[in-house]
Amino acid sequence: MAYERRFKERVIEYLTEGHSQKGTAETFGIGITTIKEWKKRIAKKESLEPKKRNRKPKKILPNELKAYVAVHPDAYLSEIGEQFGCTGETVRQALKNLNITRKKNDRLPRTR
Repeated sequence: MAYERRFKERVIEYLTEGHSQKGTAETFGIGITTIKEWKKRIAKKESLEPKKRNRKPKKILPNELKAYVAVHPDAYLSEIGEQFGCTGETVRQALKNLNITRKKNDRLPRTR
């Protein structure tokens, strides 16, 4: 959860007024580890602004995956992953998000 800078400053103020870390954590409903991290950032003269998350771009474009599966319907997930530079699990998740199911072999007998 990302807290606003002003909230973080208020927590640190409350702490410097003489309250314990445990009491501060309970008062503000946050973890002690979070308070310790904010104190470290202040000691290092870092900003208390929420950190920006650097997300990597998706490797599999949905249209390209659909096209590839249409041309290669029997390809294994690992083969598709090699084509797109990712793992078979990533391909499985991408197919699931696109509601594309893998072909089942109905010729095999079912066991009970």
